[in-house]
Amino acid sequence: MAWTASLLLGLAIFSGTGVPAQAASGPGGDSMPKTLIPIGHTVGIKLFSEGVLVVGLSELETAEGAAAPAKDCGLKVGDFILKAGGTEVESTEHFQSLMAAAEGAETCLTVKRNGKTLSLEAAAVQCSDGAWRLGAWVRDSLAGIGTMTFYDPESGVFATLGHGINDVDTGQLMTLDVGSIMGSTVKAVQKGESGKPGELRGDFDMSGDLGELYANTACGVFGTMESCALAENCQAVEVARADQVRKGSAEILANVSGDQVERYQVEITRICAGSGDTQNFVVQVTDPRLLEATGGIVQGMSGSPILQDGRLIGAVTHVMVDDPTSGYGIFIENMLHAAGLSN
Repeated sequence: MAWTASLLLGLAIFSGTGVPAQAASGPGGDSMPKTLIPIGHTVGIKLFSEGVLVVGLSELETAEGAAAPAKDCGLKVGDFILKAGGTEVESTEHFQSLMAAAEGAETCLTVKRNGKTLSLEAAAVQCSDGAWRLGAWVRDSLAGIGTMTFYDPESGVFATLGHGINDVDTGQLMTLDVGSIMGSTVKAVQKGESGKPGELRGDFDMSGDLGELYANTACGVFGTMESCALAENCQAVEVARADQVRKGSAEILANVSGDQVERYQVEITRICAGSGDTQNFVVQVTDPRLLEATGGIVQGMSGSPILQDGRLIGAVTHVMVDDPTSGYGIFIENMLHAAGLSN
C-alpha cells in the first residue's frame, strides 16, 4: 500500500539564529562516531505527538449565545494538552470523547506550554447541534517524506531531515510520543523558482515500518533500526568536525527520481559563524543535472547528506526562497549531539 505525500524541508527567506537543541536520549558516547554511512534516500516519516496540540481557538454557538470556553480557561495556540481529568490524552478523538463525557463539568487540563507544565480548569459547552465542545482545534500527528542523512551500524541509529518537524499552523516543534519511518519512492518533481520553492512528490510504502523514532529535535529527527536495507552497498565515510568544513567544492547525495540516489556537485559558499544549530553554512547547487531536474534545492531534499574531501560534513536543511539554487546546511557535529551520539 502506498500513500502519496509531499516532502519535508525547512524554508529560509533570510539567515536566522537557529534554535538551540537538546541532546536526545539516544545511544550516547564520549565522542563522535569516527565513521557513518551516508544514505541520501527519501523515507516516509510519521510522528504522533505527546497529547494533542492546540492549533486554533474558536467561538461556539450555544442556546445561550456565543461562548469561547477554551479561550476563557486560558488555553493558547501552541499548548499541548497532555491530560484531561487526570486521563492521558491519546488522540484528537480521545480528547473530544473525554470532554463530551464530562457533559459541561469543570475538567482539569494538564497542559505543556514552552516546556513548562500547568493546570487549567475547562468546561465544554453544548452547541446548537447537541455536541459538547471546548472551542479548541487540536492535532495529534504529522506525516511527510524526508531524506535519511546517515545510518550508524554500530548503534543502529539513523538521522533524517537535519531540522525538526514543526506543526504547519503554529510553527511549534512537535513533541514526540511515538513515530516511525517507512520506505518511499519519488514519483514527480515540481521545480523550484524564485519566490516559489519546488518540491518532490512521492509515495509511502505502508506495508511496514523500517525503524522507530526516539527524538524530534531542532537538529533532526532520529531513530533506530536493527539493520538498514538503504545502507546496502554503501560505504562508510569519516565524520568531519565543524572546524574541518571549508568553503569550496562539495557534493550531496540526493534521491530526486524513483529509488535512485545520485551524487551531485555543490559549492560551499559561506561558513556561518555563530549562526546557531541548523544554518551553519550556505550550499549552492552547481551540478547541471540537478539544476535541470529540480531547479536546485527543493522541499524533500532536507536531510540530504553533504560530503567534502571524502568526509560527511552535514546535511541540507533549508532552501533560500528567493534563490532555489542555494540553501543552508547543518554541521554533522550538531546532528550527532542532538541524536545523543556524542557529548
